[in-house]
Amino acid sequence: MDEAFLDLESVDVELDEELLEAIDEKAFADHRDNRDAAIRDLLDEWLKERAAAEAADESADAGDESA
Repeated sequence: MDEAFLDLESVDVELDEELLEAIDEKAFADHRDNRDAAIRDLLDEWLKERAAAEAADESADAGDESA
């Protein structure tokens, strides 16, 4: 076992049928049917979108405070 993963926490998620189909489509189209890679890719996209939304909220809040 790779020691780099020993400090990571595990997370269980429940996915609905629609999301599983999207994962399978992405896996087939972009990752040679590798579902794990598709999940990592979609998670990365979601995290980036979430960070961008949070940054936009913070900048909007900062604009409200200066008024």
